Amino acid sequence: MILLENVYYKYELEGIEALRGISLQIRDGEHLALIGPNGCGKTTLIRHFNALLLPISGKVTVGGHDTNEPKHQADIRSLVGMVFQNPDNQIVGMTVEEDVAFGPENLRLPTAEIKKRVVEALGRVGISELAVRNIENLSGGEKRLVAIAGVLAMQPRYIALDEPTAFLDPAASTRVLKIIDKLHSEGVGIIHITHNMAEAALTQRIVVMNEGRVYLDGTPREIFAKFGMLKQIGMQLPPITELLIKLKESGLPVRTDIVEIEDALVQIRSLAGKFKD
Repeated sequence: MILLENVYYKYELEGIEALRGISLQIRDGEHLALIGPNGCGKTTLIRHFNALLLPISGKVTVGGHDTNEPKHQADIRSLVGMVFQNPDNQIVGMTVEEDVAFGPENLRLPTAEIKKRVVEALGRVGISELAVRNIENLSGGEKRLVAIAGVLAMQPRYIALDEPTAFLDPAASTRVLKIIDKLHSEGVGIIHITHNMAEAALTQRIVVMNEGRVYLDGTPREIFAKFGMLKQIGMQLPPITELLIKLKESGLPVRTDIVEIEDALVQIRSLAGKFKD
């Protein structure tokens, strides 16, 4: 698991206290969405998960290893792979296969093992046909998948993704989300920063941050039922939740803690049947 105990972090040059007493536990294989207004500390938080940042006070433990212990940091970074918001910030190879091989090469693995991992990682994200393609000729969505493949080649237990669908068109976003869901179904833990509430609704658990603290923590159904608290910090709701709230406010007997469109349609159809009667 990933365990945070009363973690504080401050950017000294800017004088910004980004994390203010975060305590959080993330289980193996969990699919968690991390949401909150801009500047609430989401990116700072996930960079603690693989020791890119270290707490000023408090403790972060990953797979039983304290991130503050230098001797454990290489193991921690193998356990938790990071996919940044801008894939250009982590892509270093000239071609797709060169980039995906970069991580395993730094582990000094045998050449045969590196080639095997590259082939497997590209296959898992569905871009085997891009293996020899020059990185400069890829679309934004393809670069995002290359970054994910590069992380997968390290065989992590968790992948932390910072807004993986940001600036992508709907088709590319859907492709990336399907890959994330596939990886989760294969047992990889997913930590997913997003501003898209419909994406957050598809996860197992949502952690809402505000001003460097955990503001809410629960299942999507539990979180979106607290729509007043979400709106108080400027968060939008999934469109289906907004619709159900408006129906309830108009006097109709509907539940507002529904996050699946299919469940909402069942309610709406039942209402139509009552009016028909």
